[in-house]
Amino acid sequence: MADRHQALLGGADDSSSSPPLLRRVQSHAPNSTQVVGLVTLVVSGAVLLMLTGLTVTGAVVALVVLGPLALLTSPIWVPVAAALFVLAAAAVSACALAVALLAVGTWTYRYVTGRHPVGADRVDYARSQIATTAGHVKDYAREYGGYLHARAKDAAPGA
Repeated sequence: MADRHQALLGGADDSSSSPPLLRRVQSHAPNSTQVVGLVTLVVSGAVLLMLTGLTVTGAVVALVVLGPLALLTSPIWVPVAAALFVLAAAAVSACALAVALLAVGTWTYRYVTGRHPVGADRVDYARSQIATTAGHVKDYAREYGGYLHARAKDAAPGA
């Protein structure tokens, strides 16, 4: 018996190069943290599997029991659901519009009071470009306005 135990532990008379079976098992033995983690995983998985089964069973029973009732009362529920959908969409749209209006109002207030909000430089640049273009159009109209007026008199001599 002692010889067998000595051979399993890897005694001096063991001439094989691979470690004995018992030492190999002991080197791969899990520590207590790993054992607790495995037990927690197994218990959690079992509880979740049981809850999944109960949920599916409850859903099937509810479908079997309430299915005919829903089918019989659907002419009432479909228009109600459509009206509720339209009301919810209108409420969400109104809230989104109010938030956008508040953001634009805040930005405009900061711009007017000179706090230079984000994008103010782009607005100033666009305003200067519009003013420059308006000035060019005005100069062009002054320069060629008389020419067009003379051409109109040529086309209609009595005018």
